[in-house]
Amino acid sequence: MTSSTPIYPHGNIEEIVEDIFMLRGSIKMNPLLRITRNMGIIRNGDELTLINPVRVNTKVEAQLTALGKIKHVMRLGAFHGVDDPYYVEKFGALMWAQPGGTTYTEPKIDRQLDSIAPLPFEASEIFEFAGTTQPECALLIKRDKRILFTCDAIQNYGDYSYNNIPAKILMPFIGFPRETIVGPIWLKYQTPEGETLEPEFRRLLGLRFDSLLAAHGTLLASGAHAAVERAVDKAFELKK
Repeated sequence: MTSSTPIYPHGNIEEIVEDIFMLRGSIKMNPLLRITRNMGIIRNGDELTLINPVRVNTKVEAQLTALGKIKHVMRLGAFHGVDDPYYVEKFGALMWAQPGGTTYTEPKIDRQLDSIAPLPFEASEIFEFAGTTQPECALLIKRDKRILFTCDAIQNYGDYSYNNIPAKILMPFIGFPRETIVGPIWLKYQTPEGETLEPEFRRLLGLRFDSLLAAHGTLLASGAHAAVERAVDKAFELKK
């Protein structure tokens, strides 16, 4: 039986650069708040890889399948995965993820994500965060504007669209201002007691990228490296 998770408000598929697309959507976190959620889509020949998958309505699913065959599902963070089973079950897609996550344990991992394993598209690499309590990674596409895909670790809020009204009101007051940030809730839960993840973010800044698409917020089309550096400085300056 195909997974029947709820479909939350979302937009249409948008092209970022040739063969790389995105979809802006949302998810209900609790009875009060609905927040943004983004899916990246990478086309390689006639195959599609869905990054941080988001389930969509019939009309937009038709847009998606018109782009190519859904062959791969890629989970970049352990706290995302509610819609992974839908695409794996319906389209027979391979599941790519880091092992060890305890929030979403299904579907089973077909291909482990790490910094050395080959990916289903060229000119790319996986950055693995070390020392986190749950697995988290980022994906760098090394062509065009060099796009960094993240899950929860780095987020960017150019606006609050796709948040419901209570979320739009609360976001600035709970650590999610309209800028690029290190996810504050993610950082709290992912940092082992008495330790810091600052070295991992400094290591991330060793990558070269200009665009950013996080699983939450909005696309940052250019200037992403400088924005992420500011976010890292701000997040860890407060800890010193």
